[in-house]
Amino acid sequence: MSADLSAETINVAISPCPNDSFIFSAWVMGLIPDLENSRTRFFWQDIDVLNRWAAQGKCRVTKVSASQALEMEEACEILSAGGAFGLEHGPKLVSRRGLGKRPEKIAVPGLQTTAFTLLRSALDYEFEPLSMPFNQIVDGILAGKAEAGLLIHETALLYRDYKLDLVLDLGRWWENQTSGLPLPLGCVVLRKGSDPGLKSLVEEQIRASLDAGRAQRSVIMPLVVHLAQELDPKVIDRHIQAYVNEYTRDMGPQGAQALEVLRALKHTARQSAAKK
Repeated sequence: MSADLSAETINVAISPCPNDSFIFSAWVMGLIPDLENSRTRFFWQDIDVLNRWAAQGKCRVTKVSASQALEMEEACEILSAGGAFGLEHGPKLVSRRGLGKRPEKIAVPGLQTTAFTLLRSALDYEFEPLSMPFNQIVDGILAGKAEAGLLIHETALLYRDYKLDLVLDLGRWWENQTSGLPLPLGCVVLRKGSDPGLKSLVEEQIRASLDAGRAQRSVIMPLVVHLAQELDPKVIDRHIQAYVNEYTRDMGPQGAQALEVLRALKHTARQSAAKK
């Protein structure tokens, strides 16, 4: 399907984490043709900022937390391509060594993130969330600003290196709750009111970028490394392997089912909060 995008600029906002960079780098670097008759501008922001930008309608295409995407369905369409679905990995609740009690003050990477939604569902007690950028959470724990922290992206793979104790692996918790559905962490959303053909065009563009990135990995990796918070190539590779998979290219029925489970968790959390 074609769309009339003559002389239009399409603003795309994504995070600098390795899985987003890997998906979009071929498009960013011009390794594939841009969208027909249009110009694309890319912006990089922390996921919590992206969630706020999407709510404010700042960009036409935005990568957001899956939890936030479900909040925005009246204003945005969730794309079938470009998402982050965990198969074995997910957010991790960690604490400083020897805490000896359940954490009451927990640093989180944003109140609209999927990680926070999962944590509220998994813990059977009230806690105080302290929102901060994901890459500052480890330092926040070590400095005593919070008793524990909810790690996402690269830091979730490295908690042992920071000498932190694992309190709860939310990837395993989700697997047990859903009998192995992929864990929906992030989705790409398109603001409604766009040309009706734009959704399919952007989905195919994301798939083309992912395919080109896989085929020309050595070309795109310098940009991926440049944007990453962790510089160790092995960590970056682990991150990409963890969150770029078959559901990135097309979430399919299982991905859609996983989003419905997440929606139900959000609804239950709201009901519980309303009763208190």
